[in-house]
Amino acid sequence: MKLKPIVAVFSLSLLAACTIHNSERASRPQSTAVHPSLVAMEEVTADQPQQPVPDPAKRRYEMKLMAQPVAGINASIRPPSEPLDRENYAHFKDNPLKRAAEFPVSTFSIDVDSASYANLRRILNEGRLPPMDAVRVEEMINYFNYEDVAAEQRDTPFGITTEIAANPWNPETKLLRIGIKAWQPRQSEMPPANLVFLVDVSGSMHSPDKLPLLKRSLRLLSRSLDADDRVSLVVYAGASGVVLEPTPGNQRATIEQALQQLSAGGSTNGGAGIRLAYAKAREAFIEGGINRAILATDGDFNVGTVNHQALIDLIKQQRQAGIALTTLGFGGGNYNDHLMEQLADQGDGNYAYIDSLMEARKVLVRELGATLQTVAKDVKIQIEFNPEHVTVYRLVGYENRLLAREDFNNDKVDAGEIGAGHSISALYEISLSGSTGQRIEPLRYAQGQVKSAGKSDELAFLKLRFKHPGETESELIETPILASQIVQDLSSSSDDFRFAAAVAAFGQSLHGGKYLKDMGYDEMIELARGARGNDPDGERAEFVRLLGLARDLSPMKPQANFEQTATVP
Repeated sequence: MKLKPIVAVFSLSLLAACTIHNSERASRPQSTAVHPSLVAMEEVTADQPQQPVPDPAKRRYEMKLMAQPVAGINASIRPPSEPLDRENYAHFKDNPLKRAAEFPVSTFSIDVDSASYANLRRILNEGRLPPMDAVRVEEMINYFNYEDVAAEQRDTPFGITTEIAANPWNPETKLLRIGIKAWQPRQSEMPPANLVFLVDVSGSMHSPDKLPLLKRSLRLLSRSLDADDRVSLVVYAGASGVVLEPTPGNQRATIEQALQQLSAGGSTNGGAGIRLAYAKAREAFIEGGINRAILATDGDFNVGTVNHQALIDLIKQQRQAGIALTTLGFGGGNYNDHLMEQLADQGDGNYAYIDSLMEARKVLVRELGATLQTVAKDVKIQIEFNPEHVTVYRLVGYENRLLAREDFNNDKVDAGEIGAGHSISALYEISLSGSTGQRIEPLRYAQGQVKSAGKSDELAFLKLRFKHPGETESELIETPILASQIVQDLSSSSDDFRFAAAVAAFGQSLHGGKYLKDMGYDEMIELARGARGNDPDGERAEFVRLLGLARDLSPMKPQANFEQTATVP
């Protein structure tokens, strides 16, 4: 089926809409502070009118998407139903290039959240390109599992893998991948869990992709529990209440009946619900077990506390008492991504977005241990580059996880948690001495010669600091990264390396593509398709499909905005 005229009409319409949206957005001030929705947000009712989609445009849209190859999971495509302009995302800029002779040390907190990828998949499947600030590259990369070497015992909770190979979006630079694989206990070794489902039943949760999907998702999770586990159910809307007192996990009929009776309606008082959920978690607290509140909402709520700091202080206090907070996001149109991420970060939990029952199965069944059981907390990474070999570097992603150099050794500084079996990757783009890759002009008054670092084969030195759950003092893991590890030919690198590079390129392109040079979607598709490797659940194949969808939704090929010379702030 030839769709070029249709694609042209659709692309012009989309370009015009994006231009209007971006101009409106540019006029609004951006802030990375705690969003005022923690104090008050506009109420949303279930009968709020949706933006109409003209029938001819809708038919052209559906014809175009039906022509796409279907691969992997979540193949259902939905036409857009609500505008994105009420969705809230924290603004951030790409990490800049840094000169190793001036800034040899890079420090950041790990991030195991995966919400950004599932959310942008939802937006793409609705026929839109996501807002730039909805794209967090590290969450896209860490959505996928990688076959790195895992720790064999809990005393050392994770293994570390490092790879260096050619960079697919700039052949004059190299790409360094740091892979962390957490210890994975057997199912029988998981401690008992005390879970409190905190469910938003306000009017904004009425649509099928919100409360109905939420109920089916929590039903899947409940079927993975046994008699040693405890489940409570708290709801909040105009008022909060307990629907299910702490109940043994093997009483599935009772748990499912409580979930089934939930319905949406009214305004939202999320803060009162959180306080009640924590009270139930304390009531059923399991010493030495998993104690966690799971907040399921679209994030569009008034918290009902004196101010936003009161809510943050409450979450921190309960975190220190051993009760973590996980956030599960649902729906769109009024979605508050910024708030959902903040709450999970403060609660030593993780943040996932549920756009389908298949995603619920991934997060709440297949990766249940990673979602619920923390094996290491306050995990920080610090890498020191050897300026004798590395001239310029750039961390890809993790923009809102950066730490000061001195924070690495400060055990009072909070950082990210790793769940059982989690895979985490971090990518650095590096320019080697003598290459013609990314360059930053040296300082006028800097010394002309770089002193030898003393280890001639070391490109960098990696440090990883973490705490065991319940401990207050951190432990340190160190390993050198050697020049002898460099794989000159990208095709000779591992499937995991090439796939992570393709995901990173896609994420960067959706966030403006400043450093991509002229790499386009066709090159990304070819790279990802050849690196699918072992893909039992079809997630990598689905990623290839999403690349093709984004290519067809884009008004033009991603353009290079690459600068050979940059200024380091």
